[in-house]
Amino acid sequence: MQKILIANRGEIALRIMRSAREMNIKTVAVYSAADRNALHVRYADEAVFIGEAPSNQSYLVIDKIIAACKQTGADGIHPGYGFLSENAAFARAVRNAGLILIGPSPEAMEVMGNKLSAKAAAMQYNIPMVPGTEEAITNVNEAKQRAVEVGFPILIKAAAGGGGKGMRIVDRVEDFEEQMQLAVSEATSAFGDGSVFIERYVSSPKHIEIQVLGDTHGNIVHLFERDCSVQRRHQKVVEEAPSSVLTPQIRERMGQCAVDVARSVNYTGAGTVEFIMDEQLNFYFLEMNTRLQVEHPVTELITGIDLVKEQIRVASGEALSFTQNDLKINGHAVELRVYAEDPANNFLPDIGTLQTYVTPKGPGVRVDDGFEQGMEIPIYYDPMIAKLVTYGKDREEAIERMIRAIDEYIITGITTTLSFGKFVMQHEAFRSGNFDTHFVKKYFTPEVLNEDNEQEAMIAALIMERLLSKPQNRVAAASSEVTAWVKNRKEI
Repeated sequence: MQKILIANRGEIALRIMRSAREMNIKTVAVYSAADRNALHVRYADEAVFIGEAPSNQSYLVIDKIIAACKQTGADGIHPGYGFLSENAAFARAVRNAGLILIGPSPEAMEVMGNKLSAKAAAMQYNIPMVPGTEEAITNVNEAKQRAVEVGFPILIKAAAGGGGKGMRIVDRVEDFEEQMQLAVSEATSAFGDGSVFIERYVSSPKHIEIQVLGDTHGNIVHLFERDCSVQRRHQKVVEEAPSSVLTPQIRERMGQCAVDVARSVNYTGAGTVEFIMDEQLNFYFLEMNTRLQVEHPVTELITGIDLVKEQIRVASGEALSFTQNDLKINGHAVELRVYAEDPANNFLPDIGTLQTYVTPKGPGVRVDDGFEQGMEIPIYYDPMIAKLVTYGKDREEAIERMIRAIDEYIITGITTTLSFGKFVMQHEAFRSGNFDTHFVKKYFTPEVLNEDNEQEAMIAALIMERLLSKPQNRVAAASSEVTAWVKNRKEI
């Protein structure tokens, strides 16, 4: 490919463009009215305006994306993640237009896009499954009886769902019908598909996912695991690779299962097979994401593989340049998603202008972002500002580097999740690896952050008191420095 269009925005668009530039491939940006001055637009070789700010008038309009591709003479399209990245209709439209989608086939997307058909495909290879129903619930009484057989608590899940929508935990048989009706209603509203199924509820699970890569020559490999258990509202906030709890034997079994899941749909490109793991380290297939993941940098750091470059090579028809035996885990990586959200107010999204924006630097620090000082955080899209990633020779070094990087990351004008990230990194449960997807519910309260702010203010006051005892000509300058320190610490 000589030129690719990136059907996305922000940090992921920039990240893809940088790899393309290293491969001497030209890039085309698309942008909405809200992103006219965005960094990805300035970085690309060409840029095409595709509509107003709302994504349903711009980034989600298939015809506009394909028209921009034709207009600029791009050979292929990289969808990034989100927007159209897992849309089978888009993948099919790209193929029908004679263009190359840097991603899997529409057929693979369709199978893995529905949790029930994904389970059916995975069962061909005897992949471990959470006990439950294998088909959508059509008879409430039969489903209730199956729930009794599986054992409460059970989980009602939307077949077409994600992000916690259409999901209900049921503790008692008496509540089953009501909760099922609520799940069906929410699934219909969110996805246009009210199909639901049931599974045994794993009460304290870890969320472990395996990165896979497949080519058009039948080769499929896995690039080890990521632990994505620290979540809020069923969405990931902190990810790391490798997991702190997997043994080499479990890692090998999970990796083979992930490869088999990918093989069940003749998968090509980069994908992620997700599992939940109980307290006894038993793992069960959850779903497959047919795209690049937000957290892919941690895998890149421990393997030395540029996943975007591999996606482009696979889409160009090349075979994977390495085998499973060539892949090794080197060191440890941790990623914090830096959101424009207020963790002290139930992670409520925040908008505004980045009055101060200074990213951390130094050994083992990677920042994937799409903003600079003075830019506004638009209300129309996901509130993620950046992915802050640190790498070390081991888990402890990666975590300590993350704490240092958080302290160096200065953002004012909006509230962010940096303070929450530091709380996670310093918490004993995270440090020990003894945590699950309920980490936030178990350990985090807004008061924790308020206490930290009060402690920092007290330290600043003590420093000021000592400075005031020094000669007068040194007080003014020192006072100014301490004031700036307090301001930065509180707004970070």
